[in-house]
Amino acid sequence: MINNEDFLDETGDNHFSSNAQNPLRQDAFDLSDDEKIEQIKKDVENILQTLGMDLTDDSIKGTPNRVAKMFVKEIFGGLNPSKKPKASTFENNYKYGEMLVEKNITLYSTCEHHLLPIIGRAHVAYISSGRVIGLSKMNRIVEYYAKRPQVQERLTMQIVQELQKALGTEDVACVIDAKHLCVNSRGIKDIESSTVTSEFGGKFKDPQTRREFLDYIKLETHF
Repeated sequence: MINNEDFLDETGDNHFSSNAQNPLRQDAFDLSDDEKIEQIKKDVENILQTLGMDLTDDSIKGTPNRVAKMFVKEIFGGLNPSKKPKASTFENNYKYGEMLVEKNITLYSTCEHHLLPIIGRAHVAYISSGRVIGLSKMNRIVEYYAKRPQVQERLTMQIVQELQKALGTEDVACVIDAKHLCVNSRGIKDIESSTVTSEFGGKFKDPQTRREFLDYIKLETHF
């Protein structure tokens, strides 16, 4: 019989996600960023002390504050809706009706099961139904949803849903290919494997349109 702690460990290793939205409490933003940093700083100090680290050493004494700031301001900054990028769109005056693909978007995220890095590339595409979006906004949307404790399946869906909402069309697709250090550096320790996820909306559910998108991803970029 498996106990609850073993079940939770197994659930994390199996990359299970229970919801398409990040699990946040209602009081998630009652504390200011500065208050969160102070609290996390104390928690990190406690972890390091429990591990037996000497926090008077010059090399490590600033680590709790650095980690706390990094969590709140950087790698988990996408949890805060105030940091959500403004997805400004424009009328498609030039009547471009073909697929637009933004490929090889660098992606850094954090596995919510072990708090280890996810590193990879996102490939995003849409077909305009009358509106277009700035190219950099696509990168910023990827970055925003990546900067939180994540599972890759949810991240892929969130990127597509956000672009569908901004552009007013279902015709959006995303493919992510990423390495998970929770797989590569611990557990099974498979340094070669990567995880590929996809979400296809609207016209991208058509096999021919999907194939066109996947073929664009394979193209080499020459400068």
